Amino acid sequence: MRCFSILMCVLLAGAAYSQTIDKRLAGLDTFVNRVLKDWRAAGCAVAVVEKNKIIYAKGFGYKDWEKKIPATENTQFAIGSCSKAFTSALLGMLVKDGKLDLDKPVHNYLPELQFFNEALTNNVTARDMMCHRTGLPRHDLSWYGATTPRDSLVYRIRFLEPSAPLRQIWQYNNFMFLAQGVLAEKLYGKKWETLVREKILEPLGMVRSNFSVNDLQKDIDFTFGYREQKDSVVRAEYINIDPIGPAGSINSTVKDMGNWVITWINGGKFNGKEVLPASYVSQAMSSQMVVGGGLPSKENPDIHFSTYGFGWFLASYRGHFRVDHGGNIAGFSASTCFFPSDSIGIVVLVNQDGSTVPSIVRNTIADKMLGLSYRNWSKLQKDAVARGKAAAAQRVNTDSINRKPNTKPSHALTDYTGVYENPGYGRVNIMLDKDTLWFNYNQFRRKWYFKHYHYDIFNTFDIDNPEPRGDDFSKVRFIIDNKGDISSFETKMEAAVKEIVFTRVPPTIALTKNDLQPYLGEYELEGLVVKVYLKGENTLMVLVPGQPDYEMVPTKKHEFDFKTLKGFSIKFEVNEKNEVTAASFVQPNGTFTAKRKN
Repeated sequence: MRCFSILMCVLLAGAAYSQTIDKRLAGLDTFVNRVLKDWRAAGCAVAVVEKNKIIYAKGFGYKDWEKKIPATENTQFAIGSCSKAFTSALLGMLVKDGKLDLDKPVHNYLPELQFFNEALTNNVTARDMMCHRTGLPRHDLSWYGATTPRDSLVYRIRFLEPSAPLRQIWQYNNFMFLAQGVLAEKLYGKKWETLVREKILEPLGMVRSNFSVNDLQKDIDFTFGYREQKDSVVRAEYINIDPIGPAGSINSTVKDMGNWVITWINGGKFNGKEVLPASYVSQAMSSQMVVGGGLPSKENPDIHFSTYGFGWFLASYRGHFRVDHGGNIAGFSASTCFFPSDSIGIVVLVNQDGSTVPSIVRNTIADKMLGLSYRNWSKLQKDAVARGKAAAAQRVNTDSINRKPNTKPSHALTDYTGVYENPGYGRVNIMLDKDTLWFNYNQFRRKWYFKHYHYDIFNTFDIDNPEPRGDDFSKVRFIIDNKGDISSFETKMEAAVKEIVFTRVPPTIALTKNDLQPYLGEYELEGLVVKVYLKGENTLMVLVPGQPDYEMVPTKKHEFDFKTLKGFSIKFEVNEKNEVTAASFVQPNGTFTAKRKN
């Protein structure tokens, strides 16, 4: 019964918006439909706000391309990074409640948040995180599709290398908005989702919004995500980004988002009641960090500055002050935009991956609402794409030029398999199926594979797009240790820092107390007596005089790795009677053999 009443409300609300159209928006329906066709996008929804009301809300195209089910103004889309302003708003509320100072080190409030070095840990503030000036580049491949919980992602931050000093340059970083969400959770004692719902969504009547693609698919009016592939519309796989949720996991409708924009246009008030602190709204819409010079270009001839507030981009637009943020996530693109001095707001949600449709529709509506001269934004984007393709065609394919022909991997393919780990990026599992090396990473299972490039370097390929990218970011270089084994690989997962190294996790075997008993005893090594003993029931330990006790991890028959020393291992030597006679210590500077004392 409740579902029926909700459905009736949705239908009635949709009917109300179809009755009248502002004369300034004449021809908009035809224009949006043409843009969807020209850019091969499945569907979209648009809302236009003026002062304290939504004056236009409508869906276009299809929420289900295959079944040709239309999108409506009540259809839920993923809004991606348009979620960021919701998260930063919670910190604004914390300031008003006296629980947070934006300019004190955030480590004071969230000790578990540590950075790559002490200088950052001791000095990064909430304000720095809110306007992308911590010195950290994106490191997006660490979290994208990760299934680890939020506290584990926050722990990874200490291993992510910065590429600039604190506050020197603007660098977009999703981890810092995750950290803001976790900070709000700690100071308020509630989950981020609960806080956003109680403090923002409910007061604004945003009843058609949620926080996960799992919830999105349970809704009565949701859309599938799509991408363009070889001039065709192809359904995209949902990617669950709940762990990084505060940076971009909200799903919403244009009507709900219209209420959000109304609140910002009205200084934080909705229906006359303050929802967002006025002092925070003023700061969030003010320049906190320079993004770039904001120089005019052919595509954007009237942009004269480009800065960032709190979860918002700030720029000039044909003589008007614009506040906006885009969103892109696995099959969806979005734009949330408003002109505070003109009391105009625009929301465009599209179920197409990396789409240009939001900016084209947004700019065209802005021109209409602000009474500006006509500008063919779609053609300008088409021209930009054409120039990009032409430039790409002129680039020399260094991938084929640099490749050394007639080389082979140094090992059999099976030797490259196993689990590899980086503390900032998690684990990669490499498997061999017939003659192909596949790898699993985060939620991507049997989606990516390796092809030999030359020597111990392989190219990575996506089964959905098997064309070679021909750049350093597609390459993996396997590294061999002194024992001749594959010990790690490195790859360019973040453009702004050096290669990310994944160390091979030694395969462990289970040994009992009886299995370990033959290795116990004393071994003489260049005048030193090394003791091998048992700790507990089945933990082999090594004691070298003057050093701490080392725990050993069994990896192969008669072979153990030092648990805390990378590149160090022991291989026990046995005679024809299967008696242990010596222990060879294998380390980076050589192999040293200790004879067993009788």
